[in-house]
Amino acid sequence: MEDTLQSLKERCTSCQRCALGATRTNIVFGVGSENADLMFVGEAPGEQEDLTGTPFVGRAGQLLDKFLFAVDIPREEVYIANILKCRPPKNRDPLPAEEDLCIEYLREQVRLIRPKMIVCLGRISAMRLIREDFKITKEHGTFFQKGNCLITAVYHPAALLRDPRKKEDMLRDMKRIKEKLDELKGQDAT
Repeated sequence: MEDTLQSLKERCTSCQRCALGATRTNIVFGVGSENADLMFVGEAPGEQEDLTGTPFVGRAGQLLDKFLFAVDIPREEVYIANILKCRPPKNRDPLPAEEDLCIEYLREQVRLIRPKMIVCLGRISAMRLIREDFKITKEHGTFFQKGNCLITAVYHPAALLRDPRKKEDMLRDMKRIKEKLDELKGQDAT
């Protein structure tokens, strides 16, 4: 049977691979266009996400929406997911063992969506998807080629809420993401 995002979500809904399955309110699978050229990947759901089952709907998500709007990327045209599909207690960082148990769901999402570009939201996502020793302060906005996909990392929107001085860097990075995305779409048109 060929997997679809819906069947993958159903499998994920019944997942009890780690202890987080017992404490979640909802799985936070992912949301957006199933044909997205651009995919954002965070680390794990927070409280609002756990309550709604939708990624990036709290204060950090609202800030992400503002950046998407500022660079003319409609949220409904992207796909947004996290490495973990369940909220860690008190929004702590995901444990490596939890990531190991959950990463296959994300890999399947990427395989099914086939984005042209992945943007890691924050250092934890970047350290898992780009390189273990990724330094977000030094390397945010740097592009890497992984297979057929361009990948980069930006500051997590929650970090921008804690340190608004980084918002200029985020806007600059988002403008470059938009430029690269337009280039990739242009290559498809030719």
